[in-house]
Amino acid sequence: MTDDTARPGGAAPPGEPPLLEMTGIVKQFPGARALDGVDLSVRAGEVHCLLGQNGAGKSTLIKVLAGAHRPDAGSVRLAGREIRPASPTAALRLGIAAIYQELDLVDGLPVADNIYLGHEMARLGFGLRGRTHRAARDLLARLGHPEISPAAEVGRLPAAGRQIVSMARALSHDARLLIMDEPSAALAHHEVANLFRVIRELTAAGVAVVYISHRLEEIREIGDRVTVLKDGRSVAAGLPAATTPTARVVALMTGRSAAHGFPERRPAPGGAPEVLRVEGLTLPGRFADVSFSVRAGEVVGLAGLVGSGRSEILETIYGARRPAAGRVLLDGRPLPPRTTAAVRRGIGMAPEERKAQALLLDESVARNVSLAALPRYARFGWLDRRRERADVAARLADLDVRPADPDRPVRTLSGGNQQKAVLARWLIDRRRVLLLDEPTRGVDVGARAELYRLVRDLAGAGLAVVLVSSEIPEVLGLADRVLVLREGRVVHEAPADGLDEHAVLNMIMEGSAMGAVTGDG
Repeated sequence: MTDDTARPGGAAPPGEPPLLEMTGIVKQFPGARALDGVDLSVRAGEVHCLLGQNGAGKSTLIKVLAGAHRPDAGSVRLAGREIRPASPTAALRLGIAAIYQELDLVDGLPVADNIYLGHEMARLGFGLRGRTHRAARDLLARLGHPEISPAAEVGRLPAAGRQIVSMARALSHDARLLIMDEPSAALAHHEVANLFRVIRELTAAGVAVVYISHRLEEIREIGDRVTVLKDGRSVAAGLPAATTPTARVVALMTGRSAAHGFPERRPAPGGAPEVLRVEGLTLPGRFADVSFSVRAGEVVGLAGLVGSGRSEILETIYGARRPAAGRVLLDGRPLPPRTTAAVRRGIGMAPEERKAQALLLDESVARNVSLAALPRYARFGWLDRRRERADVAARLADLDVRPADPDRPVRTLSGGNQQKAVLARWLIDRRRVLLLDEPTRGVDVGARAELYRLVRDLAGAGLAVVLVSSEIPEVLGLADRVLVLREGRVVHEAPADGLDEHAVLNMIMEGSAMGAVTGDG
């Protein structure tokens, strides 16, 4: 595929005017110029991928397009007509629908009501609940999830289920242009395949898709063309998604051609003392009889589908869930099932849902980062703010958080930089164990390399790390030892360098002929 060749299907021929043309878009926030003259051109029926590091301006650009922000300069044309949507509702009327990385769902409402929120089915002022539920059920089935009930409360769904509801909500509008911001972040492998099937159906019907993802392999599979943003500017536009070398994309995003793979694997810490031990841990309906141990300096990875119990195992170790059976030992001593006990004894956790579970969104970056270490700054009832800010600033620099402003409200950071702030929290105070649940979700390819190095460095300094990731190559590339989970049980355990992606995926999807294997490894 080249820039002059349209993909077969619904894509418009290259000679035809674009469906969307954004020219010279500028957006200024107090103290920051988020967009500095960005151009974006999207054809009908194509998947146009928008790439860039966290803080490059991607989210701001799509919010301008979706009516959530008003640009300070520049023009937006849809089907040849200049538009200035003053709100997301106005953008929807124009045929522009968005699925955001941070979902805008109402937790207390049922699935069907969320899907049709703002354009409810009604006749003479009365809601048509049966028709709404049938339409919602059809959309969920189209996305490959007929098991999600239209009557279920959205707040009780897992992360993947909420993502599916958000997609159904976008599809419920008769959109000409669909914006997808990290739509696969919470999805398992087979769910991503369903997502791509739906995208192909949409583009075959002439719908244009603006697709944002940090997973470069997805760009090659689903994308037609690529625009790259860096520091609020478009540094490349209309690159062919299938043939542009990964090294070039990374160099455009980061401004450097540094390697973005995994650090060299260290020898496994066989003689190191055991730090964490999990014995027969059971949480009914989630996981059963899970046992493993982690030594100082070791990274243990948990691989499994969404819903296999991976996240719940970490939450139980951390004390956020109370097990029905089993126990957790830290340095040989039982750990009470309370988060306060876990933090006090040196366990830190970066959870999957950072906004709901880890961040105080209206507080400053400094307060979020120092939250678990506040006692160290206390002097006779007063906080040593100068020392707190200095420590926070150092950790922000270590993780390249942008902008590196400790006083900035954490909700104003991009998703990836919010994730870095969560990780920075556990670098201020000395930890014994670090639990990482999807640590690179929403983090760009350049920052991933920094986080990979950081995880290895922390393990090299003696930390015991337990890692959960939906990306099997990430588990295999970072972990010393891997536990494969299926339906809440450990079906295999082995050194990471003795496994490959296909073998792990086969065990995850179909189980292991070897049966359950647990223990120290």
